[in-house]
Amino acid sequence: MESGSLRQARRLGSGQEMAQAEGGDLAEARARVGALHGITDLDHKLHFYERWAPDYDQLQARGFLQLHGVDGSPKMLEQAQARGLYQHLSLCTLGQEPLPSSEGTFDAVLIVGALSDGQVPCSAIPELLRVTKPGGLVCLTTRTNPSNLRYKEALEAMLDRLEQAGAWKRLMAWPVDRWELATSELEMGPGTSDRDGFISGIIYLYRKQDMAQEEGVGSSPQPPANL
Repeated sequence: MESGSLRQARRLGSGQEMAQAEGGDLAEARARVGALHGITDLDHKLHFYERWAPDYDQLQARGFLQLHGVDGSPKMLEQAQARGLYQHLSLCTLGQEPLPSSEGTFDAVLIVGALSDGQVPCSAIPELLRVTKPGGLVCLTTRTNPSNLRYKEALEAMLDRLEQAGAWKRLMAWPVDRWELATSELEMGPGTSDRDGFISGIIYLYRKQDMAQEEGVGSSPQPPANL
């Protein structure tokens, strides 16, 4: 995102973000993520996060003045509260209940690492859009490795429907080859070497349309050249 837009942005994030375990090595973090990907039952997944919370280190973007966080795990919210970075934290299971915010509240809404099968369903996307201010930004990510392709197809169908309805405008769809380390060979696509070990992902950036104004939004941001 452009730095000028970050100064007034509130952040609505998911606790299920790319992270590393405090005090743990790469193998431990990789094993935990691998175990998480194998859990399809929501209650069991939330219980997993409850047990992970004491060792979970959530990465924060810089430049936001007001951070609001939402998570389905009380223990994760406790960890977020202890860091003193958030002005408001809410317990909410995305896709099963509405977000605890009024329409048009946030300048920017981000959900990273939670849009995949068995986590946050595609049906939650309109809720993210609802709480975004007209002209505000919505950033979403998902994995594009073989085990997540069916979910990605459903997600993109939802994103396209909202754009065709005039609800938002896509600014960027940025594929990332080395998105995160694979946790098993089943996650790795054809031609991926064992030494490489990464799976791919994609970042989407949208701007919510203001129906009272013209829909032109200027030039689209470009991804960093070094990633």
